[in-house]
Amino acid sequence: MARSNYVHGEGISVGAAGTNGATGSGTDDIRRRGPVVAALMLAMALAALDATIVSTAIPQIVGDLGGFSVFSWLFSGYLLAVTVTLPIYGKLSDTFGRKPVLITGSILFLIGSALCASAWNMGALIAFRVVQGLGGGALQGTVQTLAADLYPLEERPKIQAKLSTVWAASSIAGPALGGLIAAYADWRWIFLINLPIGALALWLIVRHLHEPERAAATARGRTDWAGALAVFACGGVLLTALVQGGVAWGWLSAPSLALFAAGLALAAAVVVIERRAAEPILPGWVWRRRTIAAVNLALGALGLLMVAPTVFLPTYAQSVLGLAPIAAGFVLSVMTLSWPVSAALSQHVYRRIGFRNTAIVGIGAAALLLFAFPLLPYPGQAWQPALIMLLLGAALGLFQLPLIVGVQSTVGWSERGTATASVLFCRQIGQTLGAALFGAVANSVLASRLGGAGSLDSVAHALEDPASVADPDRLRRAVDSAVDTVYVGAGCAAILALLVLVFLAPRRFPVIGAKAPENGEKSGLTPRERPVNKPAE
Repeated sequence: MARSNYVHGEGISVGAAGTNGATGSGTDDIRRRGPVVAALMLAMALAALDATIVSTAIPQIVGDLGGFSVFSWLFSGYLLAVTVTLPIYGKLSDTFGRKPVLITGSILFLIGSALCASAWNMGALIAFRVVQGLGGGALQGTVQTLAADLYPLEERPKIQAKLSTVWAASSIAGPALGGLIAAYADWRWIFLINLPIGALALWLIVRHLHEPERAAATARGRTDWAGALAVFACGGVLLTALVQGGVAWGWLSAPSLALFAAGLALAAAVVVIERRAAEPILPGWVWRRRTIAAVNLALGALGLLMVAPTVFLPTYAQSVLGLAPIAAGFVLSVMTLSWPVSAALSQHVYRRIGFRNTAIVGIGAAALLLFAFPLLPYPGQAWQPALIMLLLGAALGLFQLPLIVGVQSTVGWSERGTATASVLFCRQIGQTLGAALFGAVANSVLASRLGGAGSLDSVAHALEDPASVADPDRLRRAVDSAVDTVYVGAGCAAILALLVLVFLAPRRFPVIGAKAPENGEKSGLTPRERPVNKPAE
């Protein structure tokens, strides 16, 4: 019988299938984990790329299919599907196992990609992007959960740093790659390139990832499909209201009020259904445990503040600094250089001072940097915001990764998918709220500065052709003020995360299932974070 190599007692087998549970050497572990890790990185790259790759190909897509008035749903539809399905897939992975959920998500993503490439009008393309998002939610959440399953606590920062690098690099490269494909090939190749990459990732998962029988045994429990449907409907309605509010219609208009009312009614239905369910999709313990609740709120604030650099900094770089799109992208991309490096090194910090204190140091530094952005001179030099972004990436690497690793270490295998999905879900919700809130703030500042109606997008487009603007310097100063205000708001979000960690997060994360030190070796945990048998409620 072929040997099965179970990694650090989590019950995940990589390599050849088998059932005897023999454990090989550390080198053998790494070699056998390699194909699975490669598959996880490919899946993460696909999920990240498809969130941004379409943006620069919009002119070609609209020129071919029409539907300019609704093209924004190419992004919103994908985002909504990913966000709403995260908690559903998290619970399903705890019930049925990671492998079937990841395989299902990969197949859905590939089907959605093939359908997008064959779209005949904008409505069809939007619908197929939603199908892609239904698969993307499984990829994003399950990849993070499997990374924790495959690696012990001491090694998790390495794999999480790799995934962070892949996510950041793919997110930044997406627009450039989309523009290249649209310029030199048909835009449909944006979706067709997913097929061979996704098929390779799927094959690696099917061939090399083997889960024990216990995953199948837990699947006998009754699945909360009513709760899943209610969560999907509630999240979809509320996120639609947030995404489209102030864009397609006013915040106090009839569509907005109707959507928010329907969302609140569906939220009440979710509460009723989940309280009655034996195995709820959104279990109450996610919010009853101080550690998970605090991390959820803190990473929700992270999603909120990340809107400032990812959404508004490129506009600032082009409109205020006068940079070309590629140079403007570089100003943002330097953050992706320092973030994974800082994340990988964070283990040396939290082993000394703990998960919570490391995150406090990171978010405290991030708050200072965000508040420093409005102090930059006008118009300034490109290296100045680039330096702030470089330092911000380092600060946020110290903040995010210890919290994710910490939460994953406070739960066992049967709860890790739900806990991980709740963290990612709150971060996505924070980004959606941030885009709506800061977009309204920026447009309000512009309107007050220009003495009338105006939006950041319209002013930025006007500045692309200075000859058409009577007073371009006034417009640039207005954009500068709007972006500065957004960064102040992002700094306030960082302070909110800091307060959550200080006053809500426990000083000691109740880590379970950690390896006990032997022969005087370091455990990798602070004295406050020794292993416990049961997570605190």
